[in-house]
Amino acid sequence: MMEESQLTRFQRRYLMDCVKRGAALPLQCHPTSSKEPAPAAPAFPPGVCQRLRLSAKPHLRPAKACQAGDAYTREKFKPQARRDLEKEKQRLQNILATGKDVVEHKVKQTLVQTKEEEKPEPDRFEELVNEVQERREFLAEMEALGQGKKYQRIVLTEISQKMREMEILDKKRSEEMRAIMTKDKLPGGNKA
Repeated sequence: MMEESQLTRFQRRYLMDCVKRGAALPLQCHPTSSKEPAPAAPAFPPGVCQRLRLSAKPHLRPAKACQAGDAYTREKFKPQARRDLEKEKQRLQNILATGKDVVEHKVKQTLVQTKEEEKPEPDRFEELVNEVQERREFLAEMEALGQGKKYQRIVLTEISQKMREMEILDKKRSEEMRAIMTKDKLPGGNKA
């Protein structure tokens, strides 16, 4: 290979020495001498390169400079009212005038009423329909990911349980509807 690559004797000798020593082969082997040429001029001006370099020593400020700043001064404690003093005064006036804490009871009652109004009773049948739909979507996602076989039995079992519960609810509702319908159709004295 050295003969084919047309290396000079110096280059061949240099490469053979590197191989004998077990050192890495050089990336460039200069044709005439062992001394390497001067590095090429940098692409950036020297000021730019020097700014980018980080110094080995960390830039720590001396203790006197730290203490001279405001870092060691504490803020003075300013107490603040934790509750609304005007409301407290009104409450106390109501208690002394009427003997009752009127404002507080009204607030509690309105909160209880709003909570009861916001919570309509959920329909169990609708919940079951939503749960079955969620399980079907989950199974479809797992099949899309290639994990369908792993979850298929579990999900189908859960779906069948939900369907069975839906059937039981449906039977109860239909029986209740029949009972209501028969009461409405038949007057008090007539029997079928």
